[in-house]
Amino acid sequence: MKTYLVGGAVRDKLLGLPCGDRDYVVVGETPESMLTAGFKTVGKDFPVFLHPDTGEEYALARTERKSGRGYRGFVVHAEPSVTLEDDLIRRDFTINAIAEASDGSLVDPYGGARDLEARVLRHVGAAFVEDPLRVLRAARFMARFATHGFSVAPETMALMREMTAAGELADLTPERVWQELSRALRSTRPSAFLRTLHDCGALAVVLPEVDALYGVPQRAEFHPEIDTGIHTEMVCDMAARIAPGDDLIGFAALTHDLGKALTPAEELPKHILHEQRGLDPLRALCARLKVPAAHRELALSACREHLNLHRLSELRSGSIHDLIARNDGFRQPQRIAALATACEADKRGRGGMAESEYPQGPELLRLHAAALSVRGADVAREGLQGPALGEALRLARIDAIRRVRQKPYNE
Repeated sequence: MKTYLVGGAVRDKLLGLPCGDRDYVVVGETPESMLTAGFKTVGKDFPVFLHPDTGEEYALARTERKSGRGYRGFVVHAEPSVTLEDDLIRRDFTINAIAEASDGSLVDPYGGARDLEARVLRHVGAAFVEDPLRVLRAARFMARFATHGFSVAPETMALMREMTAAGELADLTPERVWQELSRALRSTRPSAFLRTLHDCGALAVVLPEVDALYGVPQRAEFHPEIDTGIHTEMVCDMAARIAPGDDLIGFAALTHDLGKALTPAEELPKHILHEQRGLDPLRALCARLKVPAAHRELALSACREHLNLHRLSELRSGSIHDLIARNDGFRQPQRIAALATACEADKRGRGGMAESEYPQGPELLRLHAAALSVRGADVAREGLQGPALGEALRLARIDAIRRVRQKPYNE
């Protein structure tokens, strides 16, 4: 049985990065011979099998032929005559079209190792245009590999622009868009995802609310980067830095300023009430992409509250209590910590601010802890119930916040 390690495991090994899942291609076999050898079938649409001992995936070498629009319209052909080179040419990028034989030698018919050395993301062949999901995958790979010096090959970017202009991305399902977006937000450079899609025109298709931020000016004294789209990129990268691998924080960072795209032209570069204007487009984006509830709720909190957190020291103790309450901080305490982190990313995701302190975050957590320490049983008195008990609890928590604010932070 001729087997080859393929795809990301080979790519990451050559880059000196930790390898994730290991996928194999099998040449010269049939489904029947795989089952006879003890493999278990798992693929519905593709001939994929699990190794009887390791549980790793082994797929028969196959070709694919476009049969309709979108990323689902393919006819798969797998039989013993399909060669390894036939299988590799259907892959998206040359760096993913390298195979490693059992003796450790590389099979690299399309120059993937050369492109790894040059740090170039290049499509394998003309069939790249047949799968619109590859536009998002290119952007997501850039989010992962931009820190390693990668760039998109000019000819690949040209194909991505053609695919976008042809309307191919309209066939992508919300689930697949969200999957690629969330993976990009967990990467080290989410801004590269946004920038790649923006440069090929695809951001306006899949995330029009975010694309609309590019070119919108902000006040230079608060935002030296000026452009709201660039600010959003910087905030996403800061979120990836202070909360690595956390797409919950990343999505809140991405969407916190959507309201700035709706600021009337006569008000620019000021953005009065942008935090309120951003809520409706954010809800629409979440509904369209079927964003998980936890991501939606934190994003709404960050959109609505980020200016309040930035001026936390100016708020009255009652206002701080109400901020915690309306963001469900008494039932879901973790929401407040996440909100503080997202707002820190916003404050530090600006020109010249990357290394600045954000004392508002720790201070909010300190005040939140004080309010949480007061329980209903602490204020229950004979005859108090319903709204009266709730108001007594609120006042006691406000008093706890007030008392803690009178103490230095480092006590």
